[in-house]
Amino acid sequence: MAFTLGSLFLLCGISGLLTGAWSAKIVPVKGNSCPKGWTQLDCFCYIYESEIRSFADAESVCNILGGNLVSIHNELENALVLELIRAADGEVDGAWIGLNDAVLEGDFMWIDGSDVDFTNFDGGAPSGAGDCVAMVTNAGEWVDAPCPIELSYVCIREASRH
Repeated sequence: MAFTLGSLFLLCGISGLLTGAWSAKIVPVKGNSCPKGWTQLDCFCYIYESEIRSFADAESVCNILGGNLVSIHNELENALVLELIRAADGEVDGAWIGLNDAVLEGDFMWIDGSDVDFTNFDGGAPSGAGDCVAMVTNAGEWVDAPCPIELSYVCIREASRH
C-alpha cells in the first residue's frame, strides 16, 4: 500500500514535469484527496473564497489553509478556476490569482514560485495598472490591479496522501 501511494505521488509529479502541464482529469486520484469543499484536479485541490480581501490577506488565508493563491499553468486549469468562481457567484466580478510583479515591474511571477508558463491577460498583455493579478472576465481573462483592492480569491494546495 505504501509503495502504491508513493508511486502515485511520484507519477503525478513526473507527469507534470514531462508534459509541461498537468493531465486533464477532474476526478479524485485514488490515494489522494482534498478537504471537504475543495475541488480536485490531478494532484491539486482548489477552493474559491467569496469573502473579499486584499492580495496579501488572501495569500495569508490560503497559507493558513495549507496552500497559496492559485497558480494557473494551462487552459484547463484556467477553465477550472473560472468555473469555481461562476459556480459560487454566477459571474466573474474579479478574483485574485497568485500572479504578481511586485518585486520587479513587468517581471511576473507566481506566488508559489512555479514557472510562468501560461498567461491569459485581457487584451493579451498586462496594462500596468497594478502589481497583482485577478481573473476578471466571464471568459477567464486576467488584469493587473492594485494589490490593496479587496476581491474574492482562489487557493490551491496539494492533495493529501492517505
